[in-house]
Amino acid sequence: LHLSAVKLAELHSDLKIQEKDELSWKKLKAEGLDEDGEKEAKLRRNLNVIMTKYGMNGKKDSQLVDTNYIKDGAESDTLDDPRLEKLWSKAKTSGKFSAEELDKLWREFKHHKEKIHEYNILLETVSRTEDIHKNVINPSEENLVKEEILHNKHRELKEKLRSINQGFERLRKVSHQGYDTTSEFEEPRVIDLWDMAKSANFTEKELESFREELKHFEAKIEKHHHYQKQLEISHEKLKHIEGTGDKDHLNRNKEKYAMLEEKTKELGYKVKKHLQDLSSRISQGLQHNEL
Repeated sequence: LHLSAVKLAELHSDLKIQEKDELSWKKLKAEGLDEDGEKEAKLRRNLNVIMTKYGMNGKKDSQLVDTNYIKDGAESDTLDDPRLEKLWSKAKTSGKFSAEELDKLWREFKHHKEKIHEYNILLETVSRTEDIHKNVINPSEENLVKEEILHNKHRELKEKLRSINQGFERLRKVSHQGYDTTSEFEEPRVIDLWDMAKSANFTEKELESFREELKHFEAKIEKHHHYQKQLEISHEKLKHIEGTGDKDHLNRNKEKYAMLEEKTKELGYKVKKHLQDLSSRISQGLQHNEL
């Protein structure tokens, strides 16, 4: 796959969550609690997202490459959207961002790109399900259940599209005006969650509690970023030492690399599980709004 050290650790975290979700689903199925197959369909969709994200779906150029735009003084990733490319180009040449801020902004652009990928995968799944549903000749109770599944998927599509539109507006504003120093959150995923939380059916007390939890979540993400950077540095150093033939030095650095890799995997898993839990809570709040 030619994945970087950081991307391999991310893949490990994603697969660990997928495995845990599949084990939970098997228990539910054994108890007859997924009769409509909605949870199974969601698991397949999540696996499809993972395979697309890491270039494991057999399609060329489908991998969402995790690179730092500063590396080697050139970008080695594209945004696959002319509007995003234009915004990014303006931001780079505006002089409003420090190197660190540009790095942060690039992460926001990549996060937005991933959201669009996930939306498109879900859209394709819904379209296929609708085609199958239209071809059914005799309506039955089972088909009524499938209609409910379709309704839930359309609601999920609506939430994702709203998040994409909000995200694009934020990118447009930041690209033109620079970062707001009084902004409450900096991490793209946390900003997304906070924007959606404010639209959900939360009381003031619940929203304030959620805000505090997001602060802890952002600190967890920052810690994960720190270990990702250390892992990349350690990987580059390891490659350099391998060419010198110094075995003692190589063994010491291999031990350090293994420790950093394990810590990065562990933190990646915790961040993604926490994100999953927070997103689920917001989704329930948004569904309340529609009732």
